Amino acid sequence: MSNGRTIAIGDIHGCSAALDGLLEALDVSSEDTVIVLGDVVDRGPDVRGVLERLLALENACRLVAILGNHEAMMLEAIEHGRGVAAWTECGGAATLASYGNALSNVPDEHMEFLRRMRLTYEVETHFFIHANYVATLPLDRQPVSVALWEHLTHFVPPPHLSGKCAVVGHTPQQSGEVLDLGHIICLDTYCVGGGRLTAMSFPQRQLWQVDPKGSLCRDGELLPFSDD
Repeated sequence: MSNGRTIAIGDIHGCSAALDGLLEALDVSSEDTVIVLGDVVDRGPDVRGVLERLLALENACRLVAILGNHEAMMLEAIEHGRGVAAWTECGGAATLASYGNALSNVPDEHMEFLRRMRLTYEVETHFFIHANYVATLPLDRQPVSVALWEHLTHFVPPPHLSGKCAVVGHTPQQSGEVLDLGHIICLDTYCVGGGRLTAMSFPQRQLWQVDPKGSLCRDGELLPFSDD
């Protein structure tokens, strides 16, 4: 049995400097499982660099990439030519800029990485999904519209039928603090808007945060379990 850690990282949104600082603090090993919660692309200054770092991370640990709504929009725009204007207005312009403003410059390996992203992932005590979930449906039947798009500000679901705690991103916490509702933990701490990029280990709930420049804000702080 692996002695590695299970670590989730909130929405990166092209913030490669923050990702570099966070990965340095995490110092991952080949036994660790690192889960990125989606929205690694769009809005931030270096989407290309983020994808290059995540591809390299696949060789350093077990990387699980959760699909976010921004990756879904990027795939639709590039592979099918659908929703290009909506995507660029919703942060895709920054992604295009990182590739020299030409879709043809996006490397095949970057597109393949996006295609490999999955809707959900679960461990013994927690499950990971980008945005939200339907509590009465098993994880393999979650609607894409909810899993990718529904903010917690619109609807907070009750505990999932599995009894596992949900770990999500998507709903930005502009305070820079993790949102802990007991049965849901949100790790989108608004790095691209000047907040923090957050990583947390499960089930230990060890917390690391960096600012957009990659400077460490919290170094392996162990948070108490919620009583909610």
